[in-house]
Amino acid sequence: MFIQTETTPNPASLKFLPGRVVLGPDTAEFRDASEAGASPLATRLFAVPGVAGVFLGDDFVTVTRGDVEWQHLKPAVLGAIMEHFLSGMPAMEKPQEAGGEGEFFAEEDADTVAAIKELIETRVRPAVAQDGGDITFQGFRDGVVFLNMRGSCAGCPSSTATLKHGIENLLRHFVPEVQEIQAVPL
Repeated sequence: MFIQTETTPNPASLKFLPGRVVLGPDTAEFRDASEAGASPLATRLFAVPGVAGVFLGDDFVTVTRGDVEWQHLKPAVLGAIMEHFLSGMPAMEKPQEAGGEGEFFAEEDADTVAAIKELIETRVRPAVAQDGGDITFQGFRDGVVFLNMRGSCAGCPSSTATLKHGIENLLRHFVPEVQEIQAVPL
């Protein structure tokens, strides 16, 4: 098994590509070992000293490091991912909670929200996944779109630029009701 790695815009995160499906169309984020119980893969990765976060995507795993440098951490992470996939265990034992929970918007904004969600699904999420992260819709109120940033996007130094210059400009161009984008912590 050959696992490729890619850097992300976040220097604390590295994207690992095992060459097979990890979660398919779903994503899952674990910010510490206590959240990883439903994922044998995340549990195995948190057993590696220095791993501070794990994000599982379609065909990749993004690992966020703590106070350990990548040259020391990367070989152990590669080994843990390889061991997991060779074991035949699933990445997740039980399905993640369905998306859309906790979303908020006024009923009269339903058409606007549908357009926003369509743009996020078709244009934003695929691009962000290439950088080892994910962005999901949380809400819309008074012209402001609220988004959750996960994986390498969370805590990334360039995330503000991505939001303001990339996503905000895109949404404002196609959905005139959008005036601003804000990230909300999970």
